[in-house]
Amino acid sequence: MTEEEMQQAILLRQNGMSNRKIAEYTGLPYEKIRYQCKKQGYDKAPVDESLLTKIQNREACAYCGKPITQNDSPGRKRRFCSDECRRAFWHLHRAEEKQSPKAIYTRVCAYCGKTFEVYGDKDRKYCSRAHYLEAHSGHAYIRKNAKEIA
Repeated sequence: MTEEEMQQAILLRQNGMSNRKIAEYTGLPYEKIRYQCKKQGYDKAPVDESLLTKIQNREACAYCGKPITQNDSPGRKRRFCSDECRRAFWHLHRAEEKQSPKAIYTRVCAYCGKTFEVYGDKDRKYCSRAHYLEAHSGHAYIRKNAKEIA
């Protein structure tokens, strides 16, 4: 369990989701969630059994479980309470992002000859920024600024 996953589990527990529901929702092991919540002192926090339903109905944040106030404007309902929660959620759930298989391209690096995959940029020529800089700026620039590139 990474630090970000643990943080999400703690936030959901603080806002009333049970340990079992957190395990179902996040896909993390129940015992690890129970241990971390107990270690942080949230094992006696009140439980809101309807929090998962509220998240699915977009009445609560999908990352932390806090209540969301929806705008009266037409359009899509909000899923997150803040930009920080949105970024943290998608950082943890990158595999769930909708990506078209047609937009994945296999290329050969013009600098090292290594084969790499890139999403969305069919004109990309280099496998990394370091190889791009070496090809365009020369070796002296790379040695001088090696820490900035890494």
